[in-house]
Amino acid sequence: MTPFTLTCSCLLRKKDCLQKVFIYCNVLQTQSSLTWNLSNRAPWMAGSGQRNFSAMSTRVGQVLAQHQPLKNYAATMCTGSAGGQDLTNWLWSVYNETKKQTEDLIPVITKNSVNPDTIFANNEMSLQDIEIYGFDYDYTLAFYSSHLHTLIFNIARDILIQEHRYPEGLREYEYIPNFVVRGLHYDVQKALLMKIDAFHYIQLGTVYRGLHPVPDQEVIAMYEGSHVPLEIMSDFYGKSSHGHTMKQYMDIFSLPEMTLLCCVNDYFMKHNIDYEPVHLYRDVKRAIGQVHVKGLMYRAVEADIEKYICYGEQSHAVLKKLYESGKKMFLITNSPLDFVNRGMNYMVGKDWRDLFEVVIVQADKPGFFNDRRKPFRRVTDKGGLLWDRIHRLEKGQIYKQGNLYEFLRLTGWRGSKVLYFGDHIYSDLADLTLKHGWRTGAIIPELRKEIKIMNTEQYVHMMTWLQGLTGLIEHMQVHRDPASQAVVREWIKERETMRSQTKDIFNAQFGSLFRTYHNPTYFSRRLSRFADIYMPSISCLLNYDFQHTFFPRRTPLQHESPFWPEQTSAGALDMPFQTHRTKSE
Repeated sequence: MTPFTLTCSCLLRKKDCLQKVFIYCNVLQTQSSLTWNLSNRAPWMAGSGQRNFSAMSTRVGQVLAQHQPLKNYAATMCTGSAGGQDLTNWLWSVYNETKKQTEDLIPVITKNSVNPDTIFANNEMSLQDIEIYGFDYDYTLAFYSSHLHTLIFNIARDILIQEHRYPEGLREYEYIPNFVVRGLHYDVQKALLMKIDAFHYIQLGTVYRGLHPVPDQEVIAMYEGSHVPLEIMSDFYGKSSHGHTMKQYMDIFSLPEMTLLCCVNDYFMKHNIDYEPVHLYRDVKRAIGQVHVKGLMYRAVEADIEKYICYGEQSHAVLKKLYESGKKMFLITNSPLDFVNRGMNYMVGKDWRDLFEVVIVQADKPGFFNDRRKPFRRVTDKGGLLWDRIHRLEKGQIYKQGNLYEFLRLTGWRGSKVLYFGDHIYSDLADLTLKHGWRTGAIIPELRKEIKIMNTEQYVHMMTWLQGLTGLIEHMQVHRDPASQAVVREWIKERETMRSQTKDIFNAQFGSLFRTYHNPTYFSRRLSRFADIYMPSISCLLNYDFQHTFFPRRTPLQHESPFWPEQTSAGALDMPFQTHRTKSE
């Protein structure tokens, strides 16, 4: 009888050995090309009959035939010689085998890179059903260069010094690009900036006081763990109000505000100045608000528009395509008329109003979607306000404020035939999808950069091995002898190092906008709830015809087996979009 036959014969007689080996087979599931599914419940869980036991032994035999380390360990299990050293050697052999198979996968995965110009779906939606397209202006139609963040930071910093009597030494601080990311939470009372996941857990290592990280143990002591209770989280719109001590920064304009908060905190701590964090938060918020309210930012952008506005020709191309396809369009923005008019003239031309059925400026979102009391007011070309009652919204006219309920009454644009795009998940999208049934599209400019990072061989290699190592730890933790536990602890340490590296590859301080290590971020959770589709820019619409249906990826739930092949959003694989366009285009 051959050694392999002896091994299987032994296993058939020793059911406890067979169960253990079956567990070890699962380790290689994601790395191997086995024809049977090892993620199903183990056969001995379904019953104690001999038929289940035989089926299990047959499956294990198939795996043993392919994997020498498993075959060797099965032999030691059968002979009863699985001592501490033998088991330790076997654990490392499985580790090496898993790592080798992971590395073999890298070339295949890197070939299937994601196209950053894809539109991704959270909810199934067909463009064939969309008759009316609505847009926000800032960071939706108009994209801004990084110079704008520097401008906002500098103006607000100077307002703090000149109007709020903050120290002159703050002028030493300049805007720090890429220090913060969108979606962070700020604890107003503790003056801490942090990233929180979808389950309200703080991602340790991403908590900053000023410009420096707070040690994990200090964070755990302050919050009695790493969980943030619901009652102190930000309110529905991410604001700190009604007893909430957290503020979530959700729009791109908030990046200079977060950076300024960190810089002022840093200055006070560096110079041992006692200060009240609540006052600091409110003063910075007020200073940032004045940058907009006083028109300081608007005038600076209008004076040098080529310096600040990017990708105008792409926005023009989208609007032109929609218009020529007979789609109706409208614009609802919080920005003032002069600012919008100057930008649209630059991007589209002086006849830009002809593209839109309705244009509303200074809408005061999100109040626009909820407050029924504010009527529309017509604005003249020179910015003057007329006092006449508005009985219909006319094409070519400009309107100020108003409210969505009156908008719906005057236009009749209700339900899922309307698709509205915006960059602020709360102020632009939440109420529309929850209360009014409009379809919503989130513009996430950061997405393009993150996808490009995820397409790199460095990231693919790191994440593939991280998943393999995690599976290894999950299955091998059953060994409770000291030698085996020491090996598993080494793996856990390696995993923690890799998790930090995957964070740093996106942003050294706060990591990815979309993930806290493995879990989705709080930002991701809100994005998936309030946006039917999301994309880096509206220019992505140019890659699809108006018959296209967007399908969300059917990701298996934790209790589901991945029976179906991995589904990828149409166009997500990095291939020419012509391959999935109609010939008539």
